[in-house]
Amino acid sequence: MLSDFVTMVAVRIARVDLITPGIILVTALICALIAYWKVVGHKSLRGFFDFAFPHEVMTHPSARADALFWISKKLAMPFLAIPAGITFVTVMGYATNQVVGGLFGIEAPLIDGPAGPVTILLFTVTMLLAYDISYYSYHYVQHKVPFMWELHKVHHSAEVMVGITKDRVHPLDDLINRAWDGGIAGFFFGLWTLIALNPVEVTIFGINVYLIRNILMMDFVRHTHFKISFGPLNNIILCPHWHQLHHSVDPRHYDKNFGLLFSFWDRLFGTLFVPKPDEDFKFGLMDRDVRDYQSLQGLWILPLRKMGRQLVKLSRRTIGRFSRKADAAPAEPQ
Repeated sequence: MLSDFVTMVAVRIARVDLITPGIILVTALICALIAYWKVVGHKSLRGFFDFAFPHEVMTHPSARADALFWISKKLAMPFLAIPAGITFVTVMGYATNQVVGGLFGIEAPLIDGPAGPVTILLFTVTMLLAYDISYYSYHYVQHKVPFMWELHKVHHSAEVMVGITKDRVHPLDDLINRAWDGGIAGFFFGLWTLIALNPVEVTIFGINVYLIRNILMMDFVRHTHFKISFGPLNNIILCPHWHQLHHSVDPRHYDKNFGLLFSFWDRLFGTLFVPKPDEDFKFGLMDRDVRDYQSLQGLWILPLRKMGRQLVKLSRRTIGRFSRKADAAPAEPQ
């Protein structure tokens, strides 16, 4: 049953709720130490804290907006009816399992018993690639479709990066993104339930694959001012510094570095821009009403109002087109 399938996944996710934040915070601390060691000459404990939590960043209106928005989303989440990110994947996975299994007469996993290391490795790589190309395509649409850009502006309106800026995402954007993930990632998830169910408990070594991706991509760190680069690995993994360029207001950096974990999607589709080592960026939007996004009303309501106006304009254009076609149509003979 679908409910049993989703329950199994939810139980697995619940086991890592405390592990993941701990890993993220430790990673952020290590990156802060590395960045501090690289750029600061005279080193001291006070100097490290001044570098990691600069006064001009932590007291910026954008940082305050990030904090208030993060708290308000946490408080509102029980009332938003937004399912866990993995739910759409499991639903699509279940559908794929039933359809493909029915077409080929597969009633049980093709591999019996516990999966070996090769199967686990293949499953992990498959799901990471599926999630990542799913995000790249969604992120591209966010920038190219005006309706979606109005939602995504919430994230790009941050004028400083304070880690939790990663969660400066409108709840409706969250919902659409999670539903989008259910397409590509859910399809491959469903195929793996037919191949070997044991590794497809959405975990790898006890950690949820979705969360593994979030840990590896260092989402918290890349939404800080720490210019972390991976050297030669940048050709595979999108480092925090390269993502920080994505938030730049410099027109040369618009619509660049869409990737989440892997950088080769951007290279493949021509959207990669490699910054200079330790290059500084100015973050935010160039819109005239950018200041309106530094409040809870601006982050929650303004995008919906702008999307509403776009829908009204679209409907008027559509009605106008149909009216012109009707007026131009030849009259029927009497």
